[in-house]
Amino acid sequence: MSMGMLSLLAVVPIFSVFLFLVVLRWPANKAMPLSLLITAVMSYGVWKVPLTDILAASVKGVVSALEVGIIVFGAILLLNMLKESGAVYTIRQGFMGITPDRRIQAIIIAWFFGSFLEGAAGWGSPATVIAPLLVAVGFPALAAVMVALIIQSTPVSFGAVGTPILTGVGTGLSGSELVDKHIATLGTTYERYLIDLGGQVAIIHSIAGIFIPLFLTAMLTKFFGKKKSFREGFAVWKFALFAGLSFTVPYMLVAVFLGPEFPSLIGGLVGLAIVIPAVKKGLFAPKETWDFEHKEKWNKEWSGTLQIKNEKPGRFISPLLAWVPYVIVAVLLVMTRVNFLPFSSWLKSWEVGIDYLFGSEIGFSTVPLNIPGVVFLFTSFIVFFLHKMEWKRAKKAIGESGKTVSAAMVALIFSVPMVQVFINTGGSLEGYMSMPLTIAEGISGVFNENWPLISPSIGALGAFVAGSNTISNMMFALFQFGVADNIGATPSVVVALQAVGGAAGNMICVHNVVAASAAAGLVGKEGSLIRKLLLPLTFYVFITGAAGYMILYGIGFNIGTLLFGGIVAGLIIAIILQTRKTRVYEKEERKSI
Repeated sequence: MSMGMLSLLAVVPIFSVFLFLVVLRWPANKAMPLSLLITAVMSYGVWKVPLTDILAASVKGVVSALEVGIIVFGAILLLNMLKESGAVYTIRQGFMGITPDRRIQAIIIAWFFGSFLEGAAGWGSPATVIAPLLVAVGFPALAAVMVALIIQSTPVSFGAVGTPILTGVGTGLSGSELVDKHIATLGTTYERYLIDLGGQVAIIHSIAGIFIPLFLTAMLTKFFGKKKSFREGFAVWKFALFAGLSFTVPYMLVAVFLGPEFPSLIGGLVGLAIVIPAVKKGLFAPKETWDFEHKEKWNKEWSGTLQIKNEKPGRFISPLLAWVPYVIVAVLLVMTRVNFLPFSSWLKSWEVGIDYLFGSEIGFSTVPLNIPGVVFLFTSFIVFFLHKMEWKRAKKAIGESGKTVSAAMVALIFSVPMVQVFINTGGSLEGYMSMPLTIAEGISGVFNENWPLISPSIGALGAFVAGSNTISNMMFALFQFGVADNIGATPSVVVALQAVGGAAGNMICVHNVVAASAAAGLVGKEGSLIRKLLLPLTFYVFITGAAGYMILYGIGFNIGTLLFGGIVAGLIIAIILQTRKTRVYEKEERKSI
């Protein structure tokens, strides 16, 4: 069978997900079982993968789904415990004290705090914490999940103290004679090569990341504002770009000079330290405060089962006590992820796994105590005593959390196995490459020397199907290196583009969307979210692809420069036009008074 035909067939499982979720708007718990079936049929019927391998991959996926379920349950339980103790009311009032503007609240909570959590934990867990926290401070559930997923981009490459680079790219390139020869010609070591590559990843990410807070605010006002306009989001452009720089500059400097472990973590902390005082002083803040309409006027589809009333609780929790649980989460996540402390090795000492499932080459292993959800569960236990809760309130929090997670587990139990079956088609009796590599090979034959433009899209594709930047890098890093070598491009830049795209793909990967939605009490709206998130994802992969092209081939009259210039010019024009509309609107408002 020709590579072209094989590539088209390999796309069928991905197409089925988009068809059911995005086009037909089915809920994930209905779409993903059918997508799993289609993937299994393609795997067995076309790739001739043995049934034992398909079953083994499915079991591996179920184990991964249960791990995600623990994260979701832990995140929801923590919020519900804080809700029942009265701490959520204090947190909400605290944010209103900083600023009542929902656009700025979204940037502070999602962009900065979310990036910090990503740097510490990874696993998509920041979205499961940020989405319900935004609901708690008054955001519609659908808006909260959208915002939480948009930031699953720039910080992701350095999530879980650098795992996507150190483990993802590191494992993907290791053992290759081609890679070893290239590194030898550079006169460096493999470890140093990875660190330098991480610096390139951060530089490319920063080019797009500067604009992510602006995308966040514009999409928030467009889809959830009374006027359904990008204008109100663009009105905060000065603050949004300031927030983008406040994160990306320290983030990039840490990656370039210190390595890939702490860019997102330190970028988030430094950004918070810069931006919160600036907000209090009104620096770069818009003249008008923006808020959602009254809850009674919200579209019914915006709300989920997680309901948090803005009523003063019977017992006051001080701001310090209210925020201590999140501080504990952050500290424990860092302490249990860094290698220079013993806690990581202690947690990893208990590993459960099975090799050669059903006689196949596929196995699974899990380190239960190292799942970020365990930190959330432990912190929830601490909250019970710290906030002196009554058992009946804790019991209510546990019950509500269990109901929320159970509704999402149906989708997770089918979506993650579908991914594993798709990935593990490399054991084909026909001798075919795995489906993801087949798709990448087919696309590379079309673009040739223009490959850098599309390289981030391949990374995003890998993250979409695998649900992980780390796995995407494992799958495609060596492939991207080989393509770069074939077209005479610098391999490290092309691999860096892969890592950047793999991070951006986390915005729309199905199990991240399902998990974040579940944490906010939202089920069945996965397709609606993915449709919205395609806009920032498209921006991200094309502006970084164009930037990579210019890094490789220079700035001039070429497709990379034209594409990059067009995107930036488009954003500048949009800001100018929307700013003018805002001034006109304000004049009309003053005249009408």
